[in-house]
Amino acid sequence: MVELEDRKIQIRNLYLQGKGQREIARILGISQPAVRKHLVRKHLVKLSDRREFKVKVIGTDPKTDIAVIKINSNHLPVIRWGDSDKLKVGETVIAIGNPYGLNQTVTSGIVSATGRSNVGISDYEDFIQTDAAINPGNSGGALVNVRGELIGINTAIFSTSGGYQGIGFAIPSNMAKAVMESLIKKGKVIRGWLGVTIQPVTPELAKQFNLKEEKGVLIGDVIEDSPAEKAGLQRGDVIVEYDGKEVDEPASLRNMVANTPPNKEVAIKILREGKPKTVKATIAELPAEMQRLPGKFDNLLKGIHVQNLTPELKRGLGITKRITGVIITDIDDGSPAEGVLMQNDIIMEINRKRISNTKDYEAVASRIKPDRDILLLIFRDRSTLYITLSAQ
Repeated sequence: MVELEDRKIQIRNLYLQGKGQREIARILGISQPAVRKHLVRKHLVKLSDRREFKVKVIGTDPKTDIAVIKINSNHLPVIRWGDSDKLKVGETVIAIGNPYGLNQTVTSGIVSATGRSNVGISDYEDFIQTDAAINPGNSGGALVNVRGELIGINTAIFSTSGGYQGIGFAIPSNMAKAVMESLIKKGKVIRGWLGVTIQPVTPELAKQFNLKEEKGVLIGDVIEDSPAEKAGLQRGDVIVEYDGKEVDEPASLRNMVANTPPNKEVAIKILREGKPKTVKATIAELPAEMQRLPGKFDNLLKGIHVQNLTPELKRGLGITKRITGVIITDIDDGSPAEGVLMQNDIIMEINRKRISNTKDYEAVASRIKPDRDILLLIFRDRSTLYITLSAQ
């Protein structure tokens, strides 16, 4: 456990195997508002034995809510990596953290489920669900198995009260390890890209597309000049297998593609008009323009990070088709919108101009002067409401 100096923010860190010059590379969960990526850069790490170290940020990945930081030391314990893919439902797990500022708190429980997605926490979700008590302050703490191996990073709770109600989520260690290694070696996370819009197969859709069962994911659109188009995939195809792995929902395919190295050729099994077919696609790197839009504007929208509101996000958040706009993925500390707007708010209009995607958002936001108030129409908690960001 460490304490991050300045405002005495408690950071729940995991010691991991070092890389070169006896330096310790560590994963830090950053889902808590007080633990933002840019704040880490200007703090010291204080260990439980009161030793202090300067922090160097190796990299951050907003899409999984993970950052990698590094400190120099010759005598720090490390934790062994566990294989999160081997976790079984019912297996005993132990959560470590600082709930409510109570240092080095340990709770235990079981794995309630694996592969949880559509939780609405991050872009790439494959969470471990556990009933081990995870409360505010546990975020970023270790989830370990009975052998003391790291199998997850505690990230969030599902609660109507803000406290523990028996449902907690952790980022799988295999995902965290892949992100860490990519950030250390390349300075960013390289993700694969297929170039399709997908949706679940419902009973009604299965009937319309001559499918014998509700499995796979349905392609709603194929992006021009994408690997999918080059492979011959078409709107209406149902993907049932990707690179030898069964596809059961959009989130699983999204994770599989993202974890595929660019330039790798993969076999994709599809059903077209109910008939099986296999195509081969060469996966490309996720284009930069498909990443989230940073909060770069010199006005009251500064520090707001948004991304397109995809059909998958709408379904995961229970949002109707009529709602359009961009979804807020993060708000920097110190942003004029902090305390007014919230993560997962959907910006539908800016100064009465309709926003349909990040391109609209950027075009409108870039024209707003720093000293001008901004009127926003947002969607929050199943309701639309107007909010004013005031320059005064």
